Amino acid sequence: MTTYCIIDDEPIAHRIIEGYCAELPHLQKTGNAYSAFEASAIVTQEKVDLIFLDLKMPKMTGFEWLKTLPQPPKIIVTTAYKEFALEGYELDIIDYLLKPFSLPRFLKAVNKITASEKVDSAVSPDISDTQNSFFFLKGDKKHHQIHPGDILFVEAYGNYCKIYRAEEMILIHESISNLENLLPKEHFLRIHKSFLVSTDKIKLIKGNLIYLQDHKIPIGQTYRSRVNRLLSGK
Repeated sequence: MTTYCIIDDEPIAHRIIEGYCAELPHLQKTGNAYSAFEASAIVTQEKVDLIFLDLKMPKMTGFEWLKTLPQPPKIIVTTAYKEFALEGYELDIIDYLLKPFSLPRFLKAVNKITASEKVDSAVSPDISDTQNSFFFLKGDKKHHQIHPGDILFVEAYGNYCKIYRAEEMILIHESISNLENLLPKEHFLRIHKSFLVSTDKIKLIKGNLIYLQDHKIPIGQTYRSRVNRLLSGK
């Protein structure tokens, strides 16, 4: 569960972000602040993992307040002013959302938190770490919670991807290249222009085919060297 706080002097901004967060069951609100001073009270009294931070607020801007924190949480900026973006990334924010932003754009920002946590995790994560991590992807007008440890393989399907799990297949509006970047490289291997497989789920490799449960996945000629490295343990 990721706890979050909204800091914005406009009540409508709170309602919009709360509505978006309601679509994501792993987010739990800890408080609403309408000024930097109210925000300070919340972060000192509550556990806050993520802050949605407005910039133009009375008496103290969002970035001025952020610089006062010795160990700030993850920050997603929500503002109508694009000219402060560079300063934001210098402060190591997760993302910079320009109002008005859509739910898909909001979801993309929140998904970056999962990606950044992978980078911050142990240098050599084991498969249990992968099984415990998750992110959300859109498909069929729904947002599906995806656990990398549950995935057998991914198949490209035009501008979409089919994600195969043990009991089901999910059609996701995402390219296979984006999923290749999102999934942990320690456990997933691109073996074909149209296929990305979980190396932990491989049953056997025979000729130009990889077997995963009842599925046979072809190895592309230009990807053969990757499979050879897997076989050699390099």
